[in-house]
Amino acid sequence: MPEMPTILRADRLIDGTGATPIDDPYLITDGGKIAAVHAGGIPEGAVPPGTQTMSFPGCTILPGLIDTHVHLNLPGDGSLLETIMRETDGVLLAIAAHTARTALDAGITTVRDVGAARDTVFDLRRALQLGHGTAAKIVAGGQPITITGGHTWPWGGEADGEDGCRCIVRNMCKRGADFIKVMATGGGTVGTLSWLPSFRPEELKALADEAHRNGRMATAHALCARAIEDVIDAGFDQIEHASFITGPNAPQKYEPAVGEKIARAGIPVTGTLAVGGAILRELGGKSDPTPDEQFTVTRWRRMYDENLAQFQQLYAAGVTFVAGTDAGWRFTRFDDLGLEMQLMHAGGMPVMETIVAATGRAADVIRIADRTGRLKPGLAADVLVVAGNPLDDLKRLNDVRFVMQDGKVRVQHNG
Repeated sequence: MPEMPTILRADRLIDGTGATPIDDPYLITDGGKIAAVHAGGIPEGAVPPGTQTMSFPGCTILPGLIDTHVHLNLPGDGSLLETIMRETDGVLLAIAAHTARTALDAGITTVRDVGAARDTVFDLRRALQLGHGTAAKIVAGGQPITITGGHTWPWGGEADGEDGCRCIVRNMCKRGADFIKVMATGGGTVGTLSWLPSFRPEELKALADEAHRNGRMATAHALCARAIEDVIDAGFDQIEHASFITGPNAPQKYEPAVGEKIARAGIPVTGTLAVGGAILRELGGKSDPTPDEQFTVTRWRRMYDENLAQFQQLYAAGVTFVAGTDAGWRFTRFDDLGLEMQLMHAGGMPVMETIVAATGRAADVIRIADRTGRLKPGLAADVLVVAGNPLDDLKRLNDVRFVMQDGKVRVQHNG
């Protein structure tokens, strides 16, 4: 059934392209799509019959936000990864349904899940497509591909050798992966090494090549400089984190030559700065922390500073970033995209560019720009309205007044 044609009005409109905001906008939606954007009025005859008007004085209209790095199976409440990964698929699917809805309520109309157990997120994606539930739209990679015993191995996705790597990419495509995610180093899984490459260079090349042969992009979790270089040389399309960890307890040392190599290759990076910010928010102010909590805060305060400094250096070197939170991991919530954007701005990115990094550019990088990401006629009517002007203060993105997804009103709050 077609959605009711709607005119949305506010003080200004940011369209997701980086263009100058439109004052006194009239955004027309029809049939679940953006029909037109006008400034100062609507030409005669341009309003579809039966149109309703919704006005939001003092507010800003934006495209629905896109979080390019989430883990819907993880609750983001500080639960241990080792514990959650061993829950049944039914439990993980229920968690994913809840977290995807939390994202939508925050104005995040699309999420890219970069690692989940087996078919849990594929199943949720399908249920939402069939109309069973309301949540952020999902771009799904399924199981992260990892070496035997590598990061997130309990979720499946283990592969070794060039033939094994090609086989698992084909299998992931068969199961419905929109893209291919590879764990090029260890990470938070016990027994894995974040400061060393996981796959051999020839295995990475096989993974990227097979992804491309099957019409998928390939992105890699890479936490050390050598793995970053291997991923670039293998022909990957994107890098997650792009950290420079050098040993146990995660000390980091930025390597300018590697940063410049990322920039020259033109490979976008998702920085996931919100992880450290969320940990310090949740644990940093506790008056009586446990020894484990105090250790975590001390370690992550250092890592937070190093990650932000690294972001500044990579951005200054010309690396392209998109916004992604790592939502679900540790204390990173599914409404923390605003926090990620605030930290990107603190790392030197202009405010308008941070908004583009979570809208139009994010859509380009994860290859959904033909569907969403900008307020452009013909694209999905995925719309966020926030109080005030986020160009003055990115915290305004947290004051959500209205969310529309595919022309359907999903969230509406009175001022």
